[in-house]
Amino acid sequence: MVSKIENVDIVVVGSGPGGYAAAFRAADLGNKVLMIDKDEQLGGVCLNRGCIPSKALLHISKVITEASHLSTIGVSFPEPKINIESVREYKDKIVSRLSGGISQLAKARQVETLKGEASFLSNTELSVKNGSDQTVVSFKKCIIAAGSSSSMIPGLPIKHPSILTSKTALELKDIPKTLLVIGGGVIGLELGQVYASLGSSVSVVEFLPALVPGADEDIVKPLKRKLTKQFKSIMLSSKVVSVTPNNQNELDVVIESSDGNKELTFDKALVSVGRKPNTSQLNLDSTDIKVDENKFIIVDEYQRTSVKTIFAIGDIAGNPMLAHKATHEGKVAAEVASGHPAAMDARVIPSVVYTHPEIAWVGLTETEAKQNDISYEKGEFPWAASGKAMILDAQQGKTKVLFDPETKRVLGAAIVGPLAGDLISEACLAIEMGSDADDISLTIHPHPTLGETFAAAAEMYTGTITDLYVPKRRGK
Repeated sequence: MVSKIENVDIVVVGSGPGGYAAAFRAADLGNKVLMIDKDEQLGGVCLNRGCIPSKALLHISKVITEASHLSTIGVSFPEPKINIESVREYKDKIVSRLSGGISQLAKARQVETLKGEASFLSNTELSVKNGSDQTVVSFKKCIIAAGSSSSMIPGLPIKHPSILTSKTALELKDIPKTLLVIGGGVIGLELGQVYASLGSSVSVVEFLPALVPGADEDIVKPLKRKLTKQFKSIMLSSKVVSVTPNNQNELDVVIESSDGNKELTFDKALVSVGRKPNTSQLNLDSTDIKVDENKFIIVDEYQRTSVKTIFAIGDIAGNPMLAHKATHEGKVAAEVASGHPAAMDARVIPSVVYTHPEIAWVGLTETEAKQNDISYEKGEFPWAASGKAMILDAQQGKTKVLFDPETKRVLGAAIVGPLAGDLISEACLAIEMGSDADDISLTIHPHPTLGETFAAAAEMYTGTITDLYVPKRRGK
């Protein structure tokens, strides 16, 4: 059965953080808006199968870890008993509540929703298929927010039940005794830590020589130290050569490293080697939309594609693949599509790894500065000198701020420790506002808090620190 929806002002393909932000902003600006998604529940991958459920499980992991620490200071709890069904219900309840909230917001704004797989018929029409039903949608403008999906290793038996993706890992069907995490990036480490806390013996294999590519090594070091205790093994500069299911429904894995090949057996393997844009599903050949060599849709600073009435935002429009970036781009696209002056002009986009301890960074990293011969100076404050960090058993933490040698403005910052993802926001604002070292060091921060470590890092740089004794000189 074929039906038609004609003359929509703005149609949004995808209901994730970028999609619903775009749809709601467009509606607020007076447009007739239709939002399309292939899932029954609105919210996209982030809400239903990514950011939100993973953070809910990481909260459990964090509590288990903290309870274990309390035994060292005289407060003991029994060994945790994991009711996986209840854990799953807790996660699903949060997801359901948030998804329902998006549906209510859509109704309040009179944003129409349509379930189905969307693909282009032309520069002005979409086909939306839901089973045997097809809806042809004609539009004045379109915002593509179709997201991304997990990349897979060629030759891997991806349909085998023992091979997990970030999606299936979050379903928590069971807790394997042994789990191999393929990929030492954000998703792999977050989910690896979750499963380790729930009782799995976790091993990680990473092709590169370091965990969390993109973050400075000194910031990752405290996390690596923690994971070395939690995980059975961390294999760097290594790669999976083959994965073969055996008769016991286990996986025989061959791992190659400089020391030669290892043959190991695991109950399950989680593949977390990155994500790829969902452009192949959109039939872009029926349009004049251009993509780059990595299949990302090419956009300008207004989020416009090569077809000026079609916009693209979020994961499908390029790195970094982050929900908060997608949300910002969605609002920009909606405003431009509505005839308002707007552009994607954010100076920085923060990155966070929600492990325990957390890692967060924004702007210039030391690694980038050295690779590109960019001059910088820095202030570092070790959390071993923080009273609040001591209380939280977070003495291994650190706050680091990079400054321009000439202007003394903030170029970048990195934090490792509890709530690093929350703390990094001050650095984001500092960079956006062009703050210098004095602006930060002379701003009174509450005590005792982890937030004051940001000011202390600036004081380390200006030479005004009193919580530590350091020679009064600046330098790298």
